[in-house]
Amino acid sequence: MKRRDFLRNIGAGAALPLMLGGVRIGKASPLLDSLASLAAFEERVLILIQLNGGNDGLNTLIPLDGYAALARARSNVLVPEGALLKLHDSLGIHPSMSGLRQLWNDEKLGILHSVGYPDPNFSHFRSTDIWTSGSDADEVVPSGWLGRYLAQSFPDFPQGYPNAEHPDPLSITLGAITSTTCQGPVYSMGIAIQSADNFYELRPDEFTNDPGGFAGAHLNYIRTVISQTRGYVDSITGAAAKANNRSDLYPSANSLADQLKIAARLIAGGLQSKIYVCQLGGFDTHAGQVEAEGDVQGVHANLLQQVSEAITAFQDDLRLHGIEDKVLGLTFSEFGRRIASNGSLGTDHGTAAPLFVFGSMVNPMIHGVNPQIPDTVSVKDNLPMQFDFRSVYYSVLQDWFGVSTKDLQTIMRRQFQHLPIVKSGATSLREDQQLSTDMNLAAFPNPFGASTRIEFSCDDGYHELALYDQRGSRRDVLFGRHLPAGVHEFVYRADNLPAGQWYLRLQGPHSTALLPVQHLA
Repeated sequence: MKRRDFLRNIGAGAALPLMLGGVRIGKASPLLDSLASLAAFEERVLILIQLNGGNDGLNTLIPLDGYAALARARSNVLVPEGALLKLHDSLGIHPSMSGLRQLWNDEKLGILHSVGYPDPNFSHFRSTDIWTSGSDADEVVPSGWLGRYLAQSFPDFPQGYPNAEHPDPLSITLGAITSTTCQGPVYSMGIAIQSADNFYELRPDEFTNDPGGFAGAHLNYIRTVISQTRGYVDSITGAAAKANNRSDLYPSANSLADQLKIAARLIAGGLQSKIYVCQLGGFDTHAGQVEAEGDVQGVHANLLQQVSEAITAFQDDLRLHGIEDKVLGLTFSEFGRRIASNGSLGTDHGTAAPLFVFGSMVNPMIHGVNPQIPDTVSVKDNLPMQFDFRSVYYSVLQDWFGVSTKDLQTIMRRQFQHLPIVKSGATSLREDQQLSTDMNLAAFPNPFGASTRIEFSCDDGYHELALYDQRGSRRDVLFGRHLPAGVHEFVYRADNLPAGQWYLRLQGPHSTALLPVQHLA
């Protein structure tokens, strides 16, 4: 019996006693529980949706408690307050995203405020590299975070793949080129397809000679990739033949919906690929974000509608197939946009932006707090980061795919904050590990001159306190060390700190807090 089939049967029959190695294990057996959990992890799928161009987060999720300040900073692109769809009293979502608002009402949507990274880069290409690799802003890492995960899970790949145990692609990019997110340390850990039914004819036998040396090594690699891709054709077309899309919500003329439609069909057909990467471009809205001042409609509204309708139809399809508990979805964009709009009915490259997670197994909650909009905003001001995007990746790998702490250190290259993105009943997350933003972070005095006394409370664990400017860049790390549970004080001396508005960000293993502070000349 294949390992996957054995684990699947264990998970399905967890209520029945059985003999394993001469030991009788039954419903209450810790071993059986562990095997059932492993079976669930084996079956799980991640959908990654990249919004290319830099999505305007402040036009996607609008803090109602900061609406007056936003009206002063971006009146020519701001959605009229009365048109917003409320998620709760202090947060609205763009009116074109009614589908996601319904997912929120159905408790199948999670939201993370102000996701980014320290020292942000405003180049599309470089910032995309950072997001897909999981690197720091000042280093280049050639592998992708999901590629490293797959390489850790399948260390012999690509030699001997596909095989009887693993007949399906490890990951699938819906498009012409495999996503760099799935690039392993040496090999790409997946394939790209544009259809579940038709494939290009790939013929490795057309290469009749081996030139040897450097060129020969590359030619042999190409032969391996072609042979491997051909080997996956039957499994992909076979899965596609076993299932049809059941939802009637898929819109036409929506490329993201077309991609998710293929993914839903393949998942329902039993394909065991663990990762699907989709993308939608056009979010670089420097101009014409809205049709006219005070308008709801425009380029950005159309893009958000495509995202909302595609995800809503996909989730409905999974529900109708009875498989939505095995799929988790995640959106990301390489950066957000500035707080202030420009004179061309658009917004320029910014820093942090919200991130959506969707599915029946997400924690249906808002992580973090509404972005605080200053009363006076310059054209260069940005939102401070509340969550490092690598904390999102770290938490998904740990709680959705069951990656061990040891392997996480290798894949993500160090430890990051854990976020309760996935429902606690579906993960290793304990009830006492729920994320808190109530760390009682305060500064006395504030505004301050030469120094200020910072107070906060925290649980036991490693904590970092850092200072950020209004453009989203990290000025300084005040400290980073292990702290015992309790109340702590820290005196910050503002030597050589320019006068102005700053942000203190305190991060712990299961908590985060953000505090605006004012330094006087």
